[in-house]
Amino acid sequence: MTKPAASDAVDDDDVRGLYGPGSEAWALNREAMLLLGAGPRALLMQLAHPAVAAGVADHSDFRADPWRRLQGTLRSYLRIVYGTGTVARAEIRRLNELHRTITGPTYRARDPELSLWVHATLVDSTIVVADAWLARLPRDRRERYYAETRPIGRAFGIPAALLPPDLDAFEAYLDRSIGPHGQVRVDSTARELADAVLHPPLGPVIPALARVPATAYAWSLWPAVGLLPPAIREGYGFRWGPLERAVSGWLVTAWRIWRPFLPEDVRQMPQALAGDRRARSLVAAARHEDAGTPSQTAVPS
Repeated sequence: MTKPAASDAVDDDDVRGLYGPGSEAWALNREAMLLLGAGPRALLMQLAHPAVAAGVADHSDFRADPWRRLQGTLRSYLRIVYGTGTVARAEIRRLNELHRTITGPTYRARDPELSLWVHATLVDSTIVVADAWLARLPRDRRERYYAETRPIGRAFGIPAALLPPDLDAFEAYLDRSIGPHGQVRVDSTARELADAVLHPPLGPVIPALARVPATAYAWSLWPAVGLLPPAIREGYGFRWGPLERAVSGWLVTAWRIWRPFLPEDVRQMPQALAGDRRARSLVAAARHEDAGTPSQTAVPS
């Protein structure tokens, strides 16, 4: 029986991607509701760093259309987590090239310490939101997830000497960063941008609702505000009283009740489902080969 040509063979490692099925990253990032909480939280955490806030203010139309940055960040993040190795590496290269152009008097997007903070907010937000809205992660799962993210941090130019070597060191880094003597402190630019995060205009995403006042739906983002570290929430001046706590608790409880009844293709991100299909194609191909029938399975990207 003729074997497939080398050019037709599937590169299993590329199909699995940078994380792959069975990884904590694939398990933790698939729920759409969790990402809708992790995205705004991570963005608010990032803006709490004065250099990040200055860069966003100077190099984007964030105030007019915060959705674009949130959607762009989410799209890039999911490509890196669930895309093939080729897709994920191409996205990392694209972001690195983009960040080289973002410079100003007080910041440089490719500064390793700034890259570390942005990377840390994404890692931390994934853990915090999963803990609060799904189930508290055991320590060993947290450690595995953090270990999985370190190569991605290196790919974004964070030197090994700067990147916390393990979860304990990572948590200590977060504590130092947002502590009284840390580099993260909410300034007036961050507060102005945060208003756009919590009161985004609906026009860019749903033109028919362009005239709906932001106050009519701002409560839907309160759960993300509740997951911020208290020091950062207070720095922004966000209200977090009985009303905000009650509404946030109601939203999260309602999602937990309805979650088991929602089909996977509704509650899970399409990128995660595409990754699952690729993983199943590898299993099917391996079974064919074990049976003595080489398979040239077409693998979705």
